[in-house]
Amino acid sequence: MNDSPGWAVPGPSPSDGDRPGAPDGRDGGEGAQPPAQQPPAGGPKWSAEQPPPGEWSSPGTPQAPQAPQTPQPPHQQPQPGAGWGSYGGPQGGQGPSGPYGSPGGPGQWGKPPAAKPGVIPLRPLDLGEILDGAVATMRSHWRSVLPITLVVATVVQVVTVLVQKYALSDLPVTSDAEPSVRELVDTLGGSMLALVANGFIQLIGTIVATAMLTMIFSRAVLGQSSAIGTAWREARPQLLRLLGLTLLLGVGGILLVGVLIAPGIALGNIAVGLLGGFAALPLLLWLGIKFSLASPALMLEKSSVPTSLRRSSRLVQGSWWRIFGITALTGLITTFVSAIIVWPLSIAGLAIGLADAGPTALENGTAASSWAALILSAVGAVIAQTITMPIQSGVTVLLYVDQRIRREALDLELARAAGLENYGTDPAAPATGG
Repeated sequence: MNDSPGWAVPGPSPSDGDRPGAPDGRDGGEGAQPPAQQPPAGGPKWSAEQPPPGEWSSPGTPQAPQAPQTPQPPHQQPQPGAGWGSYGGPQGGQGPSGPYGSPGGPGQWGKPPAAKPGVIPLRPLDLGEILDGAVATMRSHWRSVLPITLVVATVVQVVTVLVQKYALSDLPVTSDAEPSVRELVDTLGGSMLALVANGFIQLIGTIVATAMLTMIFSRAVLGQSSAIGTAWREARPQLLRLLGLTLLLGVGGILLVGVLIAPGIALGNIAVGLLGGFAALPLLLWLGIKFSLASPALMLEKSSVPTSLRRSSRLVQGSWWRIFGITALTGLITTFVSAIIVWPLSIAGLAIGLADAGPTALENGTAASSWAALILSAVGAVIAQTITMPIQSGVTVLLYVDQRIRREALDLELARAAGLENYGTDPAAPATGG
């Protein structure tokens, strides 16, 4: 694995299956470190990053060596949960605390402390930590994140406004005279060509932004900043592969829908066609989540398109519902934020267009294609995309990191890349930045 910014796979196909013996209760894999020394049977179980029972000190504070103590009677020995992670003293919780789980008894704190060199702690993440990591990266690295998304969103919206003004406005809405077939074909052909060109510009902009944001987030996990030029140089070698991956997934989805609705078209039966279309929706959703981690795998592991698809499939295996839930919630949040920003500006632009062109402008469609409506809608879209694009990209990257931490003990490699000494090796040694 490289220290920064790309991460190689630790061993051949480490996520092919769950392997016992991984540290801290995670799924094993090639390259996983041997587990730390276990406490004696029957005694309290402690995470490798916690001090021994009965101690109360800040995480990361070196512990002074203690003189040997005489054995205590069983009734005087500290109980599990009476040390780190509880505030009730020896009478606090009664259950042992696992390395990543919440201590089971009352009077306990939540998760044990973990090294946090960057925007996330180096342990399996929950929903709040993934969302917080994406927002924290936006906030702390805004000089790199916001200019990328602002430029991409501005270019895309300028092209969109021009297409809507000069191509789509030629489509007849209402007309006293019936247009000829040739006029309809010419109008629709020109509009489709403009839409394809607009879609291609949006695709290129999205790919460039996604690639550069992935590199910035990968460094933010390690606590490192990344300039725009650095992110571009690191992302540029993989841009063509990322374009190929995106096109492959898009074309594959179109072919899947086409195959399922083809019987209805061939039979001339609308019901059969609709049934095939409805059957395609859950398949597209399942495949979309299954390959949702292919993009960060391709960028950070410097892999090929087929390898990134296999990697995503293995990382998602067994966690499909969790990744689906986090992805869907992120989509709902970003959609809500976009609606709050775009709708007021769009309504204001439409009102200005109606005031200039009169009440008939709404009927013939000229109000929606007026300069005021188009420009204000584009401004709202630029602001919304500048805010939501980093959140969506960040959640995807952090989901990828989280799955590799859970399956491949990636936190050990990230700690080494971040310069944390003695991480995961000596339970009594604190992790310090190098």
